[in-house]
Amino acid sequence: MKQLIVIILLLLGKHFTAKSQIRKLPDILSEIEQSHPSLKMYDATIKSLDAAAKGANNWSAPLVSTGLWMVPFNTNLWKAKGPGTTGMGQYMISGQQMFPNRRANDASEAYMKAMSTVEKENKEAALNELLSAAKKAYYEWIIIEKKITVLDQSEKLLHFMMSNAETRYKNGIDKISAYYKAKAALGTIENMRIELEKEIAQHRITLNTLMNADKFAPLAVDTNYVIKDYESSTFDSTLFYYTRSDLKAIDQNIEITFLQQKMERANQKPSFGIRYDHMFGFGGLPMQYSLMGMVTIPMNWSTRQNRANIESLHWKAQSLLEQKISLANDYSGMAYQLQQDMSAKKKQVALFEKNIIPALQKNYESTLLGYEQNTEELFELYDSWNTLNSSELEYLDELQQLLDIQADLDRLMQIK
Repeated sequence: MKQLIVIILLLLGKHFTAKSQIRKLPDILSEIEQSHPSLKMYDATIKSLDAAAKGANNWSAPLVSTGLWMVPFNTNLWKAKGPGTTGMGQYMISGQQMFPNRRANDASEAYMKAMSTVEKENKEAALNELLSAAKKAYYEWIIIEKKITVLDQSEKLLHFMMSNAETRYKNGIDKISAYYKAKAALGTIENMRIELEKEIAQHRITLNTLMNADKFAPLAVDTNYVIKDYESSTFDSTLFYYTRSDLKAIDQNIEITFLQQKMERANQKPSFGIRYDHMFGFGGLPMQYSLMGMVTIPMNWSTRQNRANIESLHWKAQSLLEQKISLANDYSGMAYQLQQDMSAKKKQVALFEKNIIPALQKNYESTLLGYEQNTEELFELYDSWNTLNSSELEYLDELQQLLDIQADLDRLMQIK
């Protein structure tokens, strides 16, 4: 079953490679930013919070009541007994309205508006992680394409060796054992090619998924790449306060705690209202009314919860501040470690490019020349090719590690 899946992936990979258009990394990153579903989820949440903030300046609902007022149980007393007398009891309609606490409403509105700013920063933080995943998949695909090129060249060389070995063996010039060694190497190369084609199919699915496209949509990568210069960069903790969205989100959460404190303080202030009662008298009793002003008086026992919340929010803000400082310190240390890794990896890659690969290439060429002039044997030619091929693949592994470190630094610095 596993072999069948691999074969299907290889067939799909070859089919799509033939028809795929090359997509550059910036184009893919831009597509992810516009189309990934999780980012649209954040957009909807932000709109939801902004819509909720519109109702912050809200009045409490009026209270209306109606019914009998000071009515005797004896219904005979409801009616007037004669001239100059009146009945007892009234029917009352009452209305009551509390006025909004302007300070509390303003604080509530500011708090609810601030909630969406946290989600905006969280969206940027999520986007940063998505772009980092896309960069790594894209860089790995580039290296795979370069490895396949190395395998193509090696395959041609091995066919050349095998063809010459057959001719020499027939003419009694060389031994046949080196022929089988080259033939086994061809099988190894084909095995590596199958694995690399499978990885390409997987990376295509990864990138299409990140772009919210058809998982098997045609896609090919541009094998050009840029190595950035981070050696001279300074990664002070304060730098991350301005670059990392997760730290900006903590800042917004701290601001929200201050706004919540402001709401709690506003709720300790008096609130005012008005009450109007209108009475219809029974048995000729004249109509009457009452008009009352109301005020809530915050007392020590009624504001305990507010004071406790204010203190709790103070320590919450302090906790968030310490979290921000701790994360910035960690990011600084991680950045300097990656900087050292990148510097060392650049030197290793440069050694392969300027020293190791050219020297092994010349060794192979000189051995090939000697082989063509019958001064070298096929075993020696095979060994020089094998050393060169292994070093080229090792160089590409080192290059991939360098690009991965660069992607990690981009993620840490939140660079698109």
